[in-house]
Amino acid sequence: MSTAPRPLATPLLTYSLVAVCAAVFFLLQARDPQWTVIGALWPLGEYFKPWQLLSYAFLHGGVSHLVFNMLGLYMFGGDIERVLGTRRFALLYFTSVLTAAIAQLAVNAVTASDIPTVGASGGLFGLLLVFALLFPQRKMILLILPIPMPAWLFVTLYAGVELYMGVTGTMQGVAHFAHLGGLLGGGLMWLIWRVEFERRRRR
Repeated sequence: MSTAPRPLATPLLTYSLVAVCAAVFFLLQARDPQWTVIGALWPLGEYFKPWQLLSYAFLHGGVSHLVFNMLGLYMFGGDIERVLGTRRFALLYFTSVLTAAIAQLAVNAVTASDIPTVGASGGLFGLLLVFALLFPQRKMILLILPIPMPAWLFVTLYAGVELYMGVTGTMQGVAHFAHLGGLLGGGLMWLIWRVEFERRRRR
Protein backbone atom coordinates (compact mmCIF):
# COMPACT_ATOMS: atom_id res chain seq x y z
CA MET A 1 0.00 0.00 0.00
CA SER A 2 1.09 3.60 -0.36
CA THR A 3 2.74 5.44 2.49
CA ALA A 4 3.03 9.11 3.29
CA PRO A 5 5.68 10.68 1.01
CA ARG A 6 7.05 12.74 3.89
CA PRO A 7 6.84 10.86 7.20
CA LEU A 8 5.76 12.96 10.16
CA ALA A 9 8.44 14.03 12.60
CA THR A 10 6.03 14.10 15.54
CA PRO A 11 2.92 11.86 15.79
CA LEU A 12 0.71 14.53 17.35
CA LEU A 13 -2.53 12.57 17.28
CA THR A 14 -0.94 9.60 19.05
CA TYR A 15 0.40 11.84 21.81
CA SER A 16 -2.91 13.70 22.00
CA LEU A 17 -4.90 10.47 22.45
CA VAL A 18 -2.59 9.38 25.25
CA ALA A 19 -2.89 12.77 26.95
CA VAL A 20 -6.68 12.94 26.61
CA CYS A 21 -7.23 9.42 27.96
CA ALA A 22 -4.95 10.12 30.93
CA ALA A 23 -6.62 13.48 31.60
CA VAL A 24 -10.12 12.00 31.42
CA PHE A 25 -9.17 9.21 33.82
CA PHE A 26 -7.72 11.47 36.49
CA LEU A 27 -10.42 14.12 36.13
CA LEU A 28 -13.14 11.55 36.64
CA GLN A 29 -11.32 10.09 39.62
CA ALA A 30 -11.00 13.52 41.18
CA ARG A 31 -14.48 14.82 40.36
CA ASP A 32 -17.41 12.66 39.32
CA PRO A 33 -16.87 8.96 38.48
CA GLN A 34 -20.53 8.85 37.42
CA TRP A 35 -19.42 10.10 34.01
CA THR A 36 -17.65 6.77 33.55
CA VAL A 37 -21.04 5.07 33.78
CA ILE A 38 -22.53 7.46 31.22
CA GLY A 39 -19.66 7.10 28.76
CA ALA A 40 -19.11 3.35 29.07
CA LEU A 41 -20.36 1.02 26.32
CA TRP A 42 -23.52 -0.56 27.70
CA PRO A 43 -25.27 -3.53 26.08
CA LEU A 44 -28.15 -2.59 23.79
CA GLY A 45 -31.08 -1.55 25.94
CA GLU A 46 -32.06 1.11 28.43
CA TYR A 47 -28.58 2.42 29.21
CA PHE A 48 -27.10 2.28 25.71
CA LYS A 49 -26.51 5.60 23.94
CA PRO A 50 -25.02 6.12 20.44
CA TRP A 51 -22.05 8.17 21.67
CA GLN A 52 -20.88 5.21 23.74
CA LEU A 53 -19.63 3.57 20.53
CA LEU A 54 -16.66 5.95 20.76
CA SER A 55 -16.70 7.43 24.27
CA TYR A 56 -15.93 4.10 25.94
CA ALA A 57 -12.44 4.15 24.43
CA PHE A 58 -11.51 7.23 26.46
CA LEU A 59 -12.45 5.59 29.77
CA HIS A 60 -10.51 3.04 31.82
CA GLY A 61 -11.28 0.83 34.78
CA GLY A 62 -8.11 1.41 36.77
CA VAL A 63 -4.56 2.74 36.69
CA SER A 64 -3.07 -0.52 35.36
CA HIS A 65 -5.71 -0.67 32.61
CA LEU A 66 -4.91 2.90 31.61
CA VAL A 67 -1.12 2.44 31.73
CA PHE A 68 -1.16 -0.76 29.68
CA ASN A 69 -3.33 0.73 26.94
CA MET A 70 -1.52 4.05 26.80
CA LEU A 71 1.86 2.36 26.71
CA GLY A 72 0.72 0.27 23.76
CA LEU A 73 -0.76 3.30 22.01
CA TYR A 74 2.47 5.23 22.51
CA MET A 75 4.71 2.35 21.40
CA PHE A 76 2.83 1.35 18.26
CA GLY A 77 0.76 4.39 17.35
CA GLY A 78 3.71 6.73 16.87
CA ASP A 79 5.39 4.67 14.15
CA ILE A 80 2.08 4.06 12.39
CA GLU A 81 1.10 7.72 12.39
CA ARG A 82 4.55 8.71 11.09
CA VAL A 83 4.14 6.36 8.13
CA LEU A 84 0.44 6.71 7.33
CA GLY A 85 -0.07 10.33 8.31
CA THR A 86 -2.49 11.77 10.83
CA ARG A 87 -5.66 11.45 8.73
CA ARG A 88 -5.23 7.77 7.98
CA PHE A 89 -4.08 7.08 11.51
CA ALA A 90 -7.27 8.67 12.85
CA LEU A 91 -9.41 6.61 10.46
CA LEU A 92 -7.58 3.45 11.47
CA TYR A 93 -7.83 4.05 15.21
CA PHE A 94 -11.47 5.13 15.39
CA THR A 95 -12.64 2.50 12.90
CA SER A 96 -11.01 -0.11 15.14
CA VAL A 97 -12.68 1.42 18.20
CA LEU A 98 -16.03 1.25 16.40
CA THR A 99 -15.69 -2.34 15.14
CA ALA A 100 -14.55 -3.40 18.62
CA ALA A 101 -17.69 -1.83 20.07
CA ILE A 102 -19.93 -3.56 17.52
CA ALA A 103 -18.29 -6.91 18.24
CA GLN A 104 -18.77 -6.44 21.98
CA LEU A 105 -22.42 -5.45 21.55
CA ALA A 106 -22.99 -8.59 19.48
CA VAL A 107 -21.39 -10.79 22.13
CA ASN A 108 -23.38 -9.07 24.88
CA ALA A 109 -26.59 -9.72 22.96
CA VAL A 110 -25.77 -13.43 22.56
CA THR A 111 -24.67 -13.92 26.16
CA ALA A 112 -27.33 -11.61 27.67
CA SER A 113 -24.56 -9.78 29.52
CA ASP A 114 -25.43 -6.52 31.29
CA ILE A 115 -21.83 -5.49 31.99
CA PRO A 116 -20.53 -2.24 30.38
CA THR A 117 -17.20 -2.05 28.56
CA VAL A 118 -14.47 0.59 28.82
CA GLY A 119 -10.97 0.98 27.45
CA ALA A 120 -8.94 1.81 24.35
CA SER A 121 -7.95 -1.83 23.77
CA GLY A 122 -10.11 -2.21 20.67
CA GLY A 123 -8.38 0.70 18.97
CA LEU A 124 -5.01 -0.58 20.16
CA PHE A 125 -5.59 -4.03 18.64
CA GLY A 126 -6.38 -2.45 15.28
CA LEU A 127 -3.09 -0.59 15.52
CA LEU A 128 -1.26 -3.79 16.44
CA LEU A 129 -2.44 -5.50 13.27
CA VAL A 130 -1.39 -2.64 11.01
CA PHE A 131 1.92 -2.32 12.87
CA ALA A 132 2.62 -5.97 12.07
CA LEU A 133 1.75 -5.39 8.41
CA LEU A 134 3.95 -2.29 8.16
CA PHE A 135 6.86 -3.68 10.19
CA PRO A 136 6.51 -7.49 10.00
CA GLN A 137 10.10 -8.20 11.13
CA ARG A 138 10.20 -5.72 14.03
CA LYS A 139 11.05 -7.68 17.18
CA MET A 140 8.38 -7.81 19.92
CA ILE A 141 7.84 -9.77 23.14
CA LEU A 142 4.61 -11.42 24.31
CA LEU A 143 4.37 -11.02 28.09
CA ILE A 144 3.22 -14.61 28.70
CA LEU A 145 6.05 -15.90 26.50
CA PRO A 146 9.09 -13.60 27.01
CA ILE A 147 10.85 -14.55 23.78
CA PRO A 148 11.61 -11.95 21.07
CA MET A 149 9.65 -12.65 17.90
CA PRO A 150 8.80 -10.80 14.68
CA ALA A 151 5.77 -8.55 14.82
CA TRP A 152 3.73 -10.66 12.41
CA LEU A 153 4.13 -13.72 14.65
CA PHE A 154 3.51 -11.70 17.83
CA VAL A 155 0.17 -10.41 16.54
CA THR A 156 -0.84 -13.83 15.18
CA LEU A 157 -0.19 -15.51 18.54
CA TYR A 158 -1.84 -12.70 20.47
CA ALA A 159 -4.97 -12.95 18.31
CA GLY A 160 -5.01 -16.71 18.82
CA VAL A 161 -4.76 -16.28 22.59
CA GLU A 162 -7.60 -13.74 22.57
CA LEU A 163 -9.80 -16.06 20.51
CA TYR A 164 -9.09 -19.00 22.81
CA MET A 165 -9.80 -16.96 25.93
CA GLY A 166 -12.98 -15.55 24.45
CA VAL A 167 -14.35 -18.94 23.40
CA THR A 168 -13.40 -20.70 26.65
CA GLY A 169 -14.40 -17.83 28.93
CA THR A 170 -10.90 -17.53 30.35
CA MET A 171 -10.05 -14.30 32.21
CA GLN A 172 -13.56 -13.11 32.90
CA GLY A 173 -13.92 -9.35 32.83
CA VAL A 174 -11.74 -8.90 29.74
CA ALA A 175 -13.51 -8.03 26.46
CA HIS A 176 -11.69 -10.57 24.28
CA PHE A 177 -14.11 -10.31 21.38
CA ALA A 178 -13.87 -6.52 21.44
CA HIS A 179 -10.12 -6.96 20.98
CA LEU A 180 -10.75 -9.24 18.02
CA GLY A 181 -13.25 -6.70 16.67
CA GLY A 182 -10.51 -4.08 16.83
CA LEU A 183 -8.23 -6.38 14.82
CA LEU A 184 -11.00 -6.72 12.25
CA GLY A 185 -11.32 -2.94 11.99
CA GLY A 186 -7.59 -2.59 11.39
CA GLY A 187 -7.73 -5.28 8.73
CA LEU A 188 -10.67 -3.65 6.97
CA MET A 189 -8.91 -0.29 6.77
CA TRP A 190 -5.76 -1.94 5.46
CA LEU A 191 -7.72 -3.75 2.72
CA ILE A 192 -9.49 -0.53 1.72
CA TRP A 193 -6.17 1.27 1.41
CA ARG A 194 -4.68 -1.62 -0.58
CA VAL A 195 -7.55 -1.47 -3.07
CA GLU A 196 -7.19 2.31 -3.29
CA PHE A 197 -3.45 1.99 -3.93
CA GLU A 198 -3.93 -0.65 -6.63
CA ARG A 199 -6.48 1.51 -8.44
CA ARG A 200 -4.12 4.49 -8.42
CA ARG A 201 -1.21 2.36 -9.61
CA ARG A 202 -3.16 1.08 -12.61
CA ARG A 203 -4.08 4.59 -13.81
